[in-house]
Amino acid sequence: MSFIEQHGLWTPQQAEAARAVEQRIQADGLETIRFSFPDQHGILRGKTLVASALGGAFSAGISVPSSLLMKDTAHRTVISIFSAQNSTGMTEVRGSADIIMVPDPTTFKILPWAPATGWMLCDLYFRDGRKVPFATRHICRDALSRLADAGYAFMTGLEVEFHLTRLENPRLAPEDAGQPATAPEVSLTHRGYNYLTELNYDQLEPILDILRKNIQGLGLGLHSMEIEFGPSQVEMVFKVAEGIQSADDMVLFRSAVKQVCRRHGYHASFMCRPRLPDVMSSGWHLHQSLKVLSSGANAFVPDSSAAPLSETGLFWLGGLLEHAAAATVFSTPTINGYKRYRPFSLAPDRAIWGMDNRGVMLRVISAQNDPASRIENRVGEPAANPYLYLASQVIVGLDGLAKRTSPGTPADEPYGTPAPLLPTTLARAVEALEHSSVFRTAMGDGFINYMTEIKKSEIKRYELEVSEWEQREYFDMF
Repeated sequence: MSFIEQHGLWTPQQAEAARAVEQRIQADGLETIRFSFPDQHGILRGKTLVASALGGAFSAGISVPSSLLMKDTAHRTVISIFSAQNSTGMTEVRGSADIIMVPDPTTFKILPWAPATGWMLCDLYFRDGRKVPFATRHICRDALSRLADAGYAFMTGLEVEFHLTRLENPRLAPEDAGQPATAPEVSLTHRGYNYLTELNYDQLEPILDILRKNIQGLGLGLHSMEIEFGPSQVEMVFKVAEGIQSADDMVLFRSAVKQVCRRHGYHASFMCRPRLPDVMSSGWHLHQSLKVLSSGANAFVPDSSAAPLSETGLFWLGGLLEHAAAATVFSTPTINGYKRYRPFSLAPDRAIWGMDNRGVMLRVISAQNDPASRIENRVGEPAANPYLYLASQVIVGLDGLAKRTSPGTPADEPYGTPAPLLPTTLARAVEALEHSSVFRTAMGDGFINYMTEIKKSEIKRYELEVSEWEQREYFDMF
């Protein structure tokens, strides 16, 4: 009996999908298959196997070193893998012992830009068949399972902004290597401040059309492509999806865009605020609602024209507001992302909600009998791990439902109405997460300790770095 069979790691749907994948790989003459898992930062890691090795992957899985889960955003291993004790509490990872990637055949794609190449997501397990507790796809799925126990499915739609530039110098000289390496040099694709203009769109149409064809070739639910306000900034909007699908789509979308752009001489960055002159910050707006499993109805639709949302929707909204500070570690996990929270910038700076108001953190878009009634959370950055972002919303939303948390009254002046301010730094967000009983209960003390240790490592490196601002401010004056 194979590893996957022995431990019952596939559902009947996955087993059936595996047989279909094997037939398709043979029929389409695919030569290689990429097996990837989303790490703690939402970055895809994994291995590429030749097509003839598929049978082994579908029976025994694929081994990878567990140290991949102990790295910060510079790919440095920051949690000890050799000491007897570490913050994870997992002896299974000592010495960078192997863990097993188990393919999910239902996620299989053929990559349009990579000839004869297939791709699929994987889930992480220990050698005894137990789930790796810090694997973020498991964490998201567990949160969605608790939501299903309450009678709901999570419905989400993505609006993702990013910077699309021309690659001038990839900085591949030996002295450019490092952890992190020297950033590439780029030039603009449009000069900005011409929001939604057709002229700027036409200038980018050649590369946007290439991206569109590849994204649609993956079967992702692309809805629109838009010119954003800032220089070289664009936005792509996706159709609503159920459950974990939006997170799966997001990790593949980001990776696809970066790969396709690089192959055509462009550079795509989902960093919130790149260091480019007159740049505008990029956000990831997450539209969300609940579907009633017994009827398929939208649980957020208001009962009357005077109500902003249903009672369920308002309690969910209250949960998002009450735990906004701690949740920002998952919606905004980078040091850079907090440079976006500025007043009068169409980005939130406080935990507040409003009706169809783009300055608030939570924008309610609804109407009586409107099946598209929803909450738009405008707090996120496009670099967020989508599994943790979605899971965090479900966790605090469920808490709001359980406690019947009131969101209070809506704000007409998002930057003037008194409300708890969002964390202004990653360090403050991490502190809020460390003291959050809601997230510790839902995700476990081990995971919270693990995640905050990784983030503290990034913060420490940042604080020790001498910035250009410091050099200009003090080097000549003192």
